[in-house]
Amino acid sequence: MLGIIGAMDIEVNDIISKMENPEVRVISSVKFTSGIIDGTECVIAKCGIGKVNAALCTQTMILEYKPHRIINTGIAGSTCEKTHIGSVVIADRVVQHDFDTTILGDEAGTLFLPEGNIIYIPADAGTVQELEAACSGLEDVDYTIGTVATGDQFIGTLPARRAINDRFSAVACEMEGGSIAQVCYINKIPFCILRSISDDSSGDEGAHVEYEIFSRSAAQKAVEIICAFIKETKQ
Repeated sequence: MLGIIGAMDIEVNDIISKMENPEVRVISSVKFTSGIIDGTECVIAKCGIGKVNAALCTQTMILEYKPHRIINTGIAGSTCEKTHIGSVVIADRVVQHDFDTTILGDEAGTLFLPEGNIIYIPADAGTVQELEAACSGLEDVDYTIGTVATGDQFIGTLPARRAINDRFSAVACEMEGGSIAQVCYINKIPFCILRSISDDSSGDEGAHVEYEIFSRSAAQKAVEIICAFIKETKQ
């Protein structure tokens, strides 16, 4: 079974609409929809915004549905010149930029996990390659593979985004992927993150305005790639 998690309706509803024989369960106030898409058994959930919501959803999905891998899909903000509104990011690793114990002598982003400390959580290499193939098979998809940074903040200014890039070499920032990655890593579930850029702080309007304008079209691009991935990849 393939698990798919997005934070908002616009990130998951169009994927759910393609599902045959959907079954819905609500667990811990999260709605999980399971069924078949293009011959692949899937479970899809809207986790809600933020790291705790995402972690709760991910752990519940793993315990209740036992997916063989999980993909986090949705939208993100750019943190570098390589990524811009409408482009796509595939994470090869994830960092939580707001986890900070540097005052104690730790490196920024250090996580304290049962098997040891880690800063960058690696995504599943095979899934990265398959998502890259899905992007390559579609027209007009400009994609980048790199580090995605997660934090419980909407990063709305260009200096703040560039600071995340400078510190972590991140190509995009968002609010759920790092906690999904952490839960998957602890449970030894392969994962990957696919995000379409909705805002880059390059315009005069500001990132929050860009987000309002482009979030839906960016989310739709991610949906198209996920659907192509499911269709072309034997799950």
